[in-house]
Amino acid sequence: MQQPSLDVLMRRVSSKYELVVAAAKRGRMLTEGEQSQSDEKQLKPVSIALNELASGRLTIDHHEFYKAKR
Repeated sequence: MQQPSLDVLMRRVSSKYELVVAAAKRGRMLTEGEQSQSDEKQLKPVSIALNELASGRLTIDHHEFYKAKR
């Protein structure tokens, strides 16, 4: 599967920073064993996360995203 374009991804998020952090967090979740929402087994976890975000299968919860860890 081809990587989604930056234009498509930026329609789903408010900044490039948010895109990078969301993809990294989802990639880590996939690496730690969470099931992917797609059939893509050959792709790397961050690539799967970007595809999920571009297709609308992954959404960002802003309350959780900006919550500070203590």
